[in-house]
Amino acid sequence: MRIVSYREQYAEDFARLNYQWIEHYFRIEDEDRAALDYPESYAIAPGGEIFFVLIDDVVVGTAALVPKAFNPDGVPIRFELAKMAVEPELQGRGIGKHLLAHATAYAKERGADQVVLSTNDILAPALKVYRDAGFVEQPAAQDERYERSNMFMVLELSRIN
Repeated sequence: MRIVSYREQYAEDFARLNYQWIEHYFRIEDEDRAALDYPESYAIAPGGEIFFVLIDDVVVGTAALVPKAFNPDGVPIRFELAKMAVEPELQGRGIGKHLLAHATAYAKERGADQVVLSTNDILAPALKVYRDAGFVEQPAAQDERYERSNMFMVLELSRIN
């Protein structure tokens, strides 16, 4: 297993893996289409990254880090973890945990203070991964980009090694 940064050749995998889980649990929303059909403008162009987990050169997982706040020099200080997905038949094997650790280390190395995410409380396995990584649920209004969002979580990067 290895984790690589965004390559255009993996854009379809980013969309495929995420459309799969969203359609399974929820419905596709406009914000999903904007992110998944145009990953470069969604995450890369504003200064973020999309990661891919490869096993034998096959994409089995993905996650995006999208900048949400910047310091006066234009350096991202808060990233949103978004569109994290693992092949259904490979879930529960630690792939998501490794992917999340890689993404949060990336954010910290770039000087960010926080990683935030919006999720839904029915996604129990994902919530366990987030909580185990140090994310803490915060009281907040619903993420208006998504009907399905009913939880907001924050990871203070100063809390990770």
